[in-house]
Amino acid sequence: MDYVIEMLNIRKEFPGIVANNNVNLQVKEGEIHALLGENGAGKSTLMNVLFGLYQPEKGEIKVRGEKVSVSDPNVANQLGIGMVHQHFMLVDTFTVTENIVLGSEPRKGVTVDIKKAEKEVSELSKRYGLNVDPKAKVRDISVGMQQRVEILKTLYRGADILIFDEPTAVLTPQEIKELINIMKSLVSEGKSIILITHKLKEIMQVCDRCTVIRKGEGIGTVDVSGTNPDELASLMVGREVNFKTEKNPAEPKETYLSIHDLYVKDSRNVEMVKGLNLNVRAGEIVGIAGIDGNGQSELIEAIAGLRKSQAGTITLHDNVITNLSTRKVTRAGVSHIPQDRHKYGLVLDFPIGDNMVLQTYYQQPFSKKGVMNFKNIYEKAKALIKEFDVRTPNELTKARALSGGNQQKAIIGREIDRSPDLIIAAQPTRGLDVGAIEFIHRKLIGERDKGRAVLLLSFELDEIMNLSDRIAVMFDGQIIAEVKPEETNEQELGLLMAGNKVKKEGAE
Repeated sequence: MDYVIEMLNIRKEFPGIVANNNVNLQVKEGEIHALLGENGAGKSTLMNVLFGLYQPEKGEIKVRGEKVSVSDPNVANQLGIGMVHQHFMLVDTFTVTENIVLGSEPRKGVTVDIKKAEKEVSELSKRYGLNVDPKAKVRDISVGMQQRVEILKTLYRGADILIFDEPTAVLTPQEIKELINIMKSLVSEGKSIILITHKLKEIMQVCDRCTVIRKGEGIGTVDVSGTNPDELASLMVGREVNFKTEKNPAEPKETYLSIHDLYVKDSRNVEMVKGLNLNVRAGEIVGIAGIDGNGQSELIEAIAGLRKSQAGTITLHDNVITNLSTRKVTRAGVSHIPQDRHKYGLVLDFPIGDNMVLQTYYQQPFSKKGVMNFKNIYEKAKALIKEFDVRTPNELTKARALSGGNQQKAIIGREIDRSPDLIIAAQPTRGLDVGAIEFIHRKLIGERDKGRAVLLLSFELDEIMNLSDRIAVMFDGQIIAEVKPEETNEQELGLLMAGNKVKKEGAE
C-alpha cells in the first residue's frame, strides 16, 4: 500500500525520559489520520520529529515512498509538510498577510511587494473557504481567525501534508464546526492531514483512521468507522473511562461570591460586562455558558484582580474585593485556574517546582524573612506532582518543557491545594485527555462537596452540562438566563447563548 508519510521505529529521547520508543505511523494519501494519546504520551514530539524540529535517535522517515532526512522545518516545507502548532507562531503587530508570507515574501526590486502578497493571500483564502481579511492586524482578530492564518501559512508554502496539533483546544463550538468543514475541504482538494487531538467526538466526526500512542509507545492503528469512543478511550489510557461524572446533588449553603451591577471594559476600552449580577454559593458549581467574546474573560479577570472594573461590586463573604490587587484577592480566599495557562498560569522558564508555589512562596514554610526554603518548596512540589499525576522528569524541570496538559494539571494542583473559599475554573480541562478530564472533574466536585464555591467557565457544553449544578447563560455582557442542567439540553443552551431566547431574567 502507498503511504504519503511513513515513520518507522522512531525513538526520541530527552534527558531523563524516552518520549517516543519505536513508534510507527503510516498515513495514506487523502485521509485525515488522528494521532491519539494521553498528555505527555509523545504525540507532539513525534510530529515535531516529522516537521524537523527534533532529530530522532533511531528510525526512518519516508515521504511518498522515498527515505528522507528532515533536518529542519525548511526541509519539511520543501517536502510539502506544514504544521499548525497548538500555540500559534504569529506576530501580533503584523497584518494577516505579513504573517503568512513572512520568510517567503514576493519582491519588487529590493522591497516586499505587499500588494501582490495581499492579492495572493486573498485568492488562497477564497480558494479554501478560509475567509480572512489580508489587511487585518493579527492582534485584532479572533483566535479562530488566527488559526486560519496559521493554516494559510502552510498552504502558502505549498504544503499538501498538514499537521494539526490540538487545533480545537482554543476554539468555540462554532469555530470547531467551521474547522472540521475546512479540514474536509482540504482533503477534497487532495491534501492529507494528521490530527493530534484528545477529543474523541472530533475523531469520530472527521477522521478515517486513528493511531494510538500510550506512554511513548505505539498501541496500534484502527479504522475509525469500526470503533467507538469507549474503545478509543480504553486504548489511550489503558483502562475504562467514565464519560459521565458521578456526583451527588449539591447542597448549597450561604452565598460566598456576590456580583452586583458590574461593568468592565476590555483592553480596547470597549465595555464588555454591562451591569452583570451573579451569586455563587458554598457547595455548588455554577457554570457560565456563552459564546466566546460576550464578556466572560473580562468578568473572570475582574473577579481575579487582573482587570479593573468601572462600576459595581464584587463581594466575597462580606468583604468587598472589587479592584483589589491579585495578591489581595488571592489572600481573601480566591483561587484562579486561568484560561490562558502561559500568560497567567505559569512562569515558563521557572522549574515546575517553583511554579507550584507562585501564590504562596512569600509565606512560611516556603520562606522566612525573605529567605526562600527550597527544601520545603520542592517537597510540596513533589507531593502535588504525585497527587495530580503531573508527568515530568522531576520538580526541577522547566515548566515550558512539559506538555500543555501536564502544565494544566500543575496549575490545577497548585490552586486546589490552597483550600480556597472560591475556585474560579476557566477552561480547566483545555488540552487534557479524557483520563485527565475525568480526574479533574472529580477533583472539582470533591472541592464542591467540601463546601467550596466553584465558578466554572467553559466553552465545552458537555463540560458545562456535566459539572454544573446551575448554569448562568452570558450574552452581550449580562447574565440573561439561569437554568438547571437536568432541565435543559444543548439545543436550548445554544439558543440562549445566541441571545435568541430568554428563559429567565437576571441572576439568582
